[in-house]
Amino acid sequence: MESVYLETSFISYLVARPSRDLLVAAHQQTTQEWWHRRRPGFACYVSQVVIDEASMGNPDESRKRMAVVDQLRVLELTDGAEKLTRAILGAAIIPPKAIRDAAHIAVAAVHHIDYLLTWNYKHLVNAQIMRRIGSVCNREGYNMPLICTAEELMGV
Repeated sequence: MESVYLETSFISYLVARPSRDLLVAAHQQTTQEWWHRRRPGFACYVSQVVIDEASMGNPDESRKRMAVVDQLRVLELTDGAEKLTRAILGAAIIPPKAIRDAAHIAVAAVHHIDYLLTWNYKHLVNAQIMRRIGSVCNREGYNMPLICTAEELMGV
């Protein structure tokens, strides 16, 4: 069974009230469809980074996110993940303020996760950034997970 790291934006889209923004609403619908139709075919994981992010903000929305997170297996934040996070940040690929985005990739890579599922286009689903981060991961002895959206992991 292939493995998927569910980044916080995916979980947020899964439980958020329907958006009036058409693109966001479409992403929310795709997220719901993936969760119900495709999730059973994958081993799904989060990390403490996701837990920390999901627990922030509006208490009602946080409870909904945490209800999803509580169903998932949690990957450990290892020394290797911390070292890889620092290497990604040190390469100036992702800005220091986005350390959690670097950590999502690092945790998934260190635990040999196949896919990182996200809606974060700024720092994660970005071809130029992914190529550079992949080089850092390889240099540190890891394979970067395939970073993708729910649309891309819908299957045939």
